[in-house]
Amino acid sequence: MHALSVFVYFYQNFYKMNKVLLIILVIIQISITSQDFNGFALYNRQNQNTAYLIDKDGSIAKTWNCNVACNYTVLLKENGNIVRGGKYASNQLNGAAIGGMVQEIDASGNIVWEYIYSTANHCSHHDICLVGDNVMLIAWEVKTVSEITQAGYDGATTSKWPTHFVEIAQNGSGGQIVWEWHIWDHLIQDHDSSKDNFGVISNHPELVDINMISATGGGPPGMNSGDWFHVNGIDYNPDLDQIAFSSRHASEVYIIDHSTTTSEAATHSGGNSGKGGDILYRWGNPSNYGLSGNQMIPNAVHDIRWIENDGRPYGGYLQIFNNKGINTTQSTVDAFLAPLDTTNGNNYLRTSGQAFGPASYDSRYVCQYSAPGQSASDRMSNGNIFVNTSSGQGGAGIMYEVDQNNNIVWQYNGGGPAKAFRYECEHPGIISLLNNPCSVGITNLENSQFSIYPNPSNGIFNFDGLTKSSTVNVFNSYGKLLSIEISNAKVDLSNQPNGIYLIKIQGSGGDFSTKKIILDKNEF
Repeated sequence: MHALSVFVYFYQNFYKMNKVLLIILVIIQISITSQDFNGFALYNRQNQNTAYLIDKDGSIAKTWNCNVACNYTVLLKENGNIVRGGKYASNQLNGAAIGGMVQEIDASGNIVWEYIYSTANHCSHHDICLVGDNVMLIAWEVKTVSEITQAGYDGATTSKWPTHFVEIAQNGSGGQIVWEWHIWDHLIQDHDSSKDNFGVISNHPELVDINMISATGGGPPGMNSGDWFHVNGIDYNPDLDQIAFSSRHASEVYIIDHSTTTSEAATHSGGNSGKGGDILYRWGNPSNYGLSGNQMIPNAVHDIRWIENDGRPYGGYLQIFNNKGINTTQSTVDAFLAPLDTTNGNNYLRTSGQAFGPASYDSRYVCQYSAPGQSASDRMSNGNIFVNTSSGQGGAGIMYEVDQNNNIVWQYNGGGPAKAFRYECEHPGIISLLNNPCSVGITNLENSQFSIYPNPSNGIFNFDGLTKSSTVNVFNSYGKLLSIEISNAKVDLSNQPNGIYLIKIQGSGGDFSTKKIILDKNEF
């Protein structure tokens, strides 16, 4: 990957950089090659209080000593603050990766705000994601035996804790719920026609069969709690205004519409999709909705996410950590393209009577190190795949990065957290926390005797400071050199797509200057 594309990626995606990398606390071994991703890792191991930011050499660049233990995930905001799920001391429910609270903490370790979501009837758990400045929590809500029986559950003897999501916005030093979605509002069953939600399951893939999961709850099947659905991963796509999430016990991943109001999310209409809070798309186990097709997730999935669509391989695809993708001991990282129907309100294409496509993954990486539970993956801006194999449940506990030829180019041993991700060194939050974190600072891009105007522009950019001996090259967002003619101290990009470009200028004295320019033909 051309070095310039790193700079472009920051500028093009500064508002999206919420893909944090949770890594391990104890450094046993670091191995690096020149081909590895240039970035930082943020991690907070489960049930421990300290969050760490490390560079690619494994040196600790920043720590946060927090007042409560982390339950699963820590994220970095653009302002340099971290957002983390925490273990609330007074939780009344007890299940896998239980949290009960969320905190935002500044660079000095001060709590900016926190919100407790824990009672006898509901509690947050597992993963979190950022929705702008807001935080989306995965949570349980308790339903009694009589309630789930009336909903059509077959053979209820104990309460169940169906999944719901709550979006929390800061409100002073606390928070407030601004949006929510409940799977309880989108159920179907074919067990008892006298009960609620009765229907033909294969005719309603937009609904969740309340009887499709036999597991009792918790993490691995058999754990004693009401969390029988066990959602463990969540991600937000701001371009689509949609939410993706993964269910361990269903061996399936899902997409729902976030553009709804809370009231619409409880129904079957409304939002950009026109379908309210119904399931827009699902993948991994077609038998869950009564249709035939390959079961691509055999047992346990974690960390559903959209790959950044900025020019990297498989941009816009969904990617999962498929814990037992090949067998009980062999994990895979699978990417697939959901068939988006952009002409119909951001819905997804499906042939009537058939399962959602694709029939198989579009990309599969067979992990050199595996984990039967937890874990995560991401695809870096350089095209490499980053793998976080958790040490929980007997996993390898190794973080590593592989290039597009499956060569390990970075490795970090010593026990892995539940979930881990990494940040570009040009991420605004990294720049806010660290002084000159990159080998070439952002400020160096703009400091020179050359200037370009107007910027942004609808196509024509003018240069000041050029001489006859100056050499000007234009690079697109992939770091690719474009064949663009420079004449009369002007460059014309009107035939190029909107986006971020870099201009590299070599002066008569051999000095170089790199300038960021923005092409936006819609603003003028």
